[in-house]
Amino acid sequence: MTAWVDRILKEFPVDLARLWIVADPDDVLLDEQVLSGLRERGFEVLPFEDSIAFRAEYEERYRAAWDRGEPGPSRALILHLRGMNVADLPWDYLRQARKLSLSLAELFPKLSYAVVRQLGSEMLPALFEAQARHAHQSLGEAATKEFVLTHIFRISPHLITRPEDFWRELLRLHYREAALPGVLAQHVGHVVGEHNAFKGIPIAELFAHKSITLRVVQEAWFRYLTKLGITGARTGEPTPPDYVAKLDLPFDHHDVRVIVDSMFLDGTLHPLVVQGVPATLPEWAKAGVVQDPASMRNLVFEGIKSLKAEVPTIQSPHRDWTHFSRRLGEVISRFHGLDAARAESIKEAMRDLVISADDQLREWVGKHYADLPSLPAAKGPIMVHHVPRYLALRRGNGEAKVALVVFDGLAVDQWIQIRESVINRSQRLMFDENACFAWLPTLTSVSRQALFSGLRPREFADSIESTSQEPAQWTRFWQDHGLRANEVLYRKSVKRTDDLPALEAALNNPAVKVAGLVVDTVDEIIHGAVLGKRGIAAQIASWCESCFVDRLFSMLLDNGFHVYLTADHGNVEAVGIGRPNQGVASELRGERVRTYRSEALIAETAAANPETFRLDVAGLPANFMPLFAGGRGAFVPKDDQVVVHGGISVEELIVPFVKVSYVN
Repeated sequence: MTAWVDRILKEFPVDLARLWIVADPDDVLLDEQVLSGLRERGFEVLPFEDSIAFRAEYEERYRAAWDRGEPGPSRALILHLRGMNVADLPWDYLRQARKLSLSLAELFPKLSYAVVRQLGSEMLPALFEAQARHAHQSLGEAATKEFVLTHIFRISPHLITRPEDFWRELLRLHYREAALPGVLAQHVGHVVGEHNAFKGIPIAELFAHKSITLRVVQEAWFRYLTKLGITGARTGEPTPPDYVAKLDLPFDHHDVRVIVDSMFLDGTLHPLVVQGVPATLPEWAKAGVVQDPASMRNLVFEGIKSLKAEVPTIQSPHRDWTHFSRRLGEVISRFHGLDAARAESIKEAMRDLVISADDQLREWVGKHYADLPSLPAAKGPIMVHHVPRYLALRRGNGEAKVALVVFDGLAVDQWIQIRESVINRSQRLMFDENACFAWLPTLTSVSRQALFSGLRPREFADSIESTSQEPAQWTRFWQDHGLRANEVLYRKSVKRTDDLPALEAALNNPAVKVAGLVVDTVDEIIHGAVLGKRGIAAQIASWCESCFVDRLFSMLLDNGFHVYLTADHGNVEAVGIGRPNQGVASELRGERVRTYRSEALIAETAAANPETFRLDVAGLPANFMPLFAGGRGAFVPKDDQVVVHGGISVEELIVPFVKVSYVN
């Protein structure tokens, strides 16, 4: 355990109090490692966002049990208040609870609070140790920025004086998914921009945004090959428009090319399809060209081997898993793009990779998933039920009109296929890509309802088996955030270009400030699939040719909406393990999960079906108990091949979360 976690946990002696009130304006407590440490000590953290909802949960789940002399869900409960105004809480809480305050200003007394508060929580443990070792006096804003860049990002902007320095540091950051926070990116831009070698380069934008950097690097790569006399067809990237900066990279420099090579292998960068490669082409650069279908097969195979060595572990933070899911999606998308014979030749390697990743994820979920719902969403949603809250924050930051497009059942690899198809036709569209976790079990009625309501499933227990309440839940959330009902739009079954005129007429209503749209084409394709995910990829390609997605995004953007895309769950190829024979005993009978209302029934079913497993999912109703098919199994006739969802795999549980915009 880190010094950072130890410092916070020492404020919470075990058995000192059952109810705690923590005033925490900087979300210090809502750190993945801190929450895990608190849970191990018997504490549960419950954010105080709505007094009525909190009181109902506290009275029903905790206080009633404690009054009966029972342990309850946990030994102690922490009321987490995002602010310092403790006096506004109900008097009976104040009378019973032990009160505590936490703030970054107190924990980082030698660093500038104005800077530290703009950093991601994942940086704080390392920064806390760096402060203890290296901060010998109080530092102002500029010195704090330098301190963070040096000790957290290992960057000294004053030493970036040559192009190879600049691109090495920039690519190293984005390969690790460690884009600089805006406050640091601007500082780097100011310092580095003083050198003539970097005049005209959008330094701050490049350090802060991976999507912009990749477009610039991709274009530079194709121009680099042209200078070597190599031409061909682009894969996944069209010729960029004039407003993408045309910058030359020192690809021949070792520090740059080693990172670029890795980016080609994992799909972050796209190779050029060529007819022939001159003998003078350096060996390292061959990862960035595809001479024939065999070359693409080899590229996919190398990507599989690279990812197999980098599967996160049970100790990894959640960001490692979302980062890995996106890289895995790139490789799977390429794999499904191969012809059948070449795909077959590396099918076992692909299978070994995804099974290894799923096994590790299942272990990780057992230890860490319960902490995810409480993590802060200010810098991006960690789980799908954080999405509405994040969008509300974006509206508060000036994005007056917001549209959420939910692709029902869309896995990350299928999003990548759609993204590349869209970019090939709509060069002005750009995508800031992240990912978040669906709710377990990954069923539509559970995860999509959480997505539109902003609630944990136990908070909509009465409707957990249906999606019929989604429109009302979506509207209610936004009414609670100050909008009127006529300012909120919800539409589902948006599938084809024929549906767009009616949708546009609704969006043209000047009163509409927020739109929630369900695109369920992919889910329909999945449920009718007979040729696995390769067959689904072919059907998605055909659907994309209709330009529906391009037109939908452009229509929303042209109507002034800030557009965000996500999914309620993904999908996975599975093999039948047989159906439990229980009549109507199971409440929800998905292909990857069954849910039960009786402890006796689920225990009996689990015992009779050794290829299943149970998992207590924090946040589900107490009488809603899932039983999962093990591995990549499904509750369908034995040995049947299906594409399904509901279970715990990287492809089902981690979904895209993407900001869609026009390139400025």
